[in-house]
Amino acid sequence: MGAATCVDILLAILLPPLGVFLKFGCKAEFWICLLLTILGYIPGIIYAIYIITRN
Repeated sequence: MGAATCVDILLAILLPPLGVFLKFGCKAEFWICLLLTILGYIPGIIYAIYIITRN
């Protein structure tokens, strides 16, 4: 894990859709994260961290 990944994870904890947007852009991952964050903040965080850290 590099410094960029640590910053991405920190953004994913604070504002989950922003962290996903900066990594993937305005693709399906962003919209799923936005929907999960609207429905509940914790599911949005979990999804954002999962999607950022998977390879």
